Amino acid sequence: MCGQGDAPCFGETRIYCFLCPEFSQLTTQGVDGKEFPEPHLGRWYFIAGAAPTKEELATFDPVDNIVFNMASGSAPTQLQLRATIRTKNGLCVPRKWIYHLTEGSTDLRTEGRPDMKTKLFSSSCPGGIMLKESGQGYQRFLLYNRSPHPPEKCVEEFQSLTSCLDSKAFLLTPRNQEACALSSD
Repeated sequence: MCGQGDAPCFGETRIYCFLCPEFSQLTTQGVDGKEFPEPHLGRWYFIAGAAPTKEELATFDPVDNIVFNMASGSAPTQLQLRATIRTKNGLCVPRKWIYHLTEGSTDLRTEGRPDMKTKLFSSSCPGGIMLKESGQGYQRFLLYNRSPHPPEKCVEEFQSLTSCLDSKAFLLTPRNQEACALSSD
């Protein structure tokens, strides 16, 4: 019998149970500039997304690749993000926003988006990190890596974990085109 919060069970005559693999939530407690966010600053590549429905990933359908840069903000509780999105039709779309660290919590709040909450999680994949974004009407998991082409097993582990967490839709960015240059402003 599965029960007791173990995880999803499949099948009617034969029951398959498994525990969702654990993943560690990164903490922002004791933000001192060393423990967090220092290891997470710098360049990241968006690799894949997962969500309960396709609609929650629709914003990524036209994307070939995205490169991000995370930097310390003007205040100790801020992170500045810059991104450049390469669309499948070759256009480069710059974006930037500010995350506010929530003291004593693992939540990041996006400036100008009070409904959006982001949580950071570690990844078993070397150079990887996973985010859980939730807002009004959506929830999605996003996989990032320091390399634009991480080992295939990293993507497989992410897909397996998010499937276990009830994400039925999965999107892998093609990453067929060269990443756009990040602006320095």
